[in-house]
Amino acid sequence: MRRPLGAVVPIRRFARCVVLALVLLASGTALAQKSGGTLRVTHRDNPPSASIHEEATISTVMPFASVYNNLVQFDLSTDRQNRLETVSPELATAWSWSEDGRRLSMKLRAGVRWHDGMPFTSADVKCTWEQLIGQRDIGLRKNPRRSWYFNLKSVEASGPQDVTFILAEPQPSFLVLLAGGMSPVYPCHVNGAQMRTHPIGTGPFRFGELKQNESMRVVRNPDYWKPGKPFLDAIEFTIIANRSTSVLAFGAGKFDLTLTGDLPPSMVDEVRAQAPSTICEVQTTNTQANLLINRDRPPFDNAEIRRALNLVIDRNAFIEIIGRGQFLIGAAMMPPPSGLWGMPAEDLASVEGYGTDMATRRAQAQGIMRKLGYGPDKPLRLKVSTRNIPAYRDPAVLLIDHIKHAYLEADLEPIDTGAWYVRMLKKDYQVGLNVQGIGIDDPDVVFFENFACGSERNYTAYCNKDMEALFHRQSQMIDFAARRKLVWEIDRKLQEDGARPVISHQRQGTCWWPYVKSIRLSSNSIYNHWRFEDVWLDR
Repeated sequence: MRRPLGAVVPIRRFARCVVLALVLLASGTALAQKSGGTLRVTHRDNPPSASIHEEATISTVMPFASVYNNLVQFDLSTDRQNRLETVSPELATAWSWSEDGRRLSMKLRAGVRWHDGMPFTSADVKCTWEQLIGQRDIGLRKNPRRSWYFNLKSVEASGPQDVTFILAEPQPSFLVLLAGGMSPVYPCHVNGAQMRTHPIGTGPFRFGELKQNESMRVVRNPDYWKPGKPFLDAIEFTIIANRSTSVLAFGAGKFDLTLTGDLPPSMVDEVRAQAPSTICEVQTTNTQANLLINRDRPPFDNAEIRRALNLVIDRNAFIEIIGRGQFLIGAAMMPPPSGLWGMPAEDLASVEGYGTDMATRRAQAQGIMRKLGYGPDKPLRLKVSTRNIPAYRDPAVLLIDHIKHAYLEADLEPIDTGAWYVRMLKKDYQVGLNVQGIGIDDPDVVFFENFACGSERNYTAYCNKDMEALFHRQSQMIDFAARRKLVWEIDRKLQEDGARPVISHQRQGTCWWPYVKSIRLSSNSIYNHWRFEDVWLDR
């Protein structure tokens, strides 16, 4: 017999309302957002350009992601971890897969216009991804995302709001690639040169200006397809090359928000001491410090020298000194719990170069170098090149100190941001200390972008066809547990082969003042959540 619920239902509804109100207050979300104001953000260096499809740095993504939209995006309101289950609509309102998993059909949002007034249609989607896979030329100088779409054969536009991606093989992670902050839709009627200097998008903000070595500005799009958004009038990014100066300026109230993931844990402590009311989060950024070793030129065409270099690095020292104990040790994939695909700690410890007995490892490295004719009185001299910003220079200096234990004497070569990416693409280095943003925590991004033969971001020119066959095999697997097990095996082989030795996975800080509302950070990336359409100022 059913019990009468007349008196119970209102109480439960009231309780749910109270809980919802408390959640909203705790998350800093108010029921009535205020419109207006300019958000002031610190920045660290001059972005190479405003064209996200041509760049691979947060220096471009954070200030310009708000100009664009994606087909789909990660929904941080349901889960802070970027993964397949959190993919939600943006310019695509619905999608479906064919039975064989090779056709992804999408229904596009109607009534959306580019910032110059032209209508957004399926032709723009087709044009964007044909450029990325090399079937069309819209004038992009670089194409670092081409490796992401290795499995995309073609794109069909069957109507203004209907588009279908046709894959060579089933690929469960394809939607994840589309949701990343580095996968915006570009307008087909605007050439690549303009996108670098004055980009046109459909996003909540329009491009304002880019002053080289000074600042970037975006302004509110009054015709945004989401009514009432964005709330801000403008966002201004000011370049302050000295990180200590930037922190002092933020603490003094001259800025509202810091460049995301730019503050090491030590500087987060400084901010909290200087301005206790500020909100700071230290998150796993999906950036990693790794070694770029030029395998094609002497002396590092010798696998034994590469092995000695890997053996002599004390990863725990990087964790403690640079990361204040908050960085993480991992291989190519981000380690758990933030990462979905990283090897368990006990498995990683058995990989050469990851054991904790540094005395034994250094003795092995010295033995290798002595056999090759090097020693205390005859060191191997080289240059360690790196990008000329603190997040790169600091670990590079520590690296130079470590490799002395293997009779490797190095000088530091700091390189400005624009030239740094060019030098990596040209393989113009002996050893590079790189802090690399991965973008998305998925093996299809990590393996194909960094280790596939011919990939633009395969900076070390590592090429192993047998490994690449495994990359493809894991990509097609539907069962998560089985796929992850194979990913662990692949990652182990990459580390044993010295493909691109990983020193540490970074956890860095982002800070903002309490009057900045609706800042949401993910737990496994700094790249995928800077649309700024929900952010508002309560002051």
